[in-house]
Amino acid sequence: MIQDAFIGLGAWAWIILGVLLIGVELLAPGAFFLWLGLAAIATGLLDAVLDLSWQASALIFAALCVAAVVLGRTLMRPKGQPEAPAEQLNRRGEALVGRVFTLETPIKDGEGRIRVDDSSWRVTGADRFAGARVRVVRVEGSTLVVDDP
Repeated sequence: MIQDAFIGLGAWAWIILGVLLIGVELLAPGAFFLWLGLAAIATGLLDAVLDLSWQASALIFAALCVAAVVLGRTLMRPKGQPEAPAEQLNRRGEALVGRVFTLETPIKDGEGRIRVDDSSWRVTGADRFAGARVRVVRVEGSTLVVDDP
């Protein structure tokens, strides 16, 4: 029954499927269903022009899906930001070495805290008052070791 309705609609079935997939993108954003929807619309347009069989339409849709997702991935990748090498994953603290920050809490008995963007980091170093400027010199586990800037 559904198959008969799908085949009976011809090229419009692909266009309707494409619009539905783009609509799903609104509910589950992530720029994936968008490319599948565009591939379905392109398949519908090709089917309208070339009057393809449903088997040929399905194969064209599959090929266009792969091409659209690959194209979409290259277009959506942030420019100027290379992908992080695997050895740098989960080593966010090492990126802070050499940077200067303001103490959020004073360093008492060798321990304090700094704020970096939206996170708070534990720091160790010589005792200093809150608001003092410190430079991160190294990382020990999840603790930053600081010194004078």
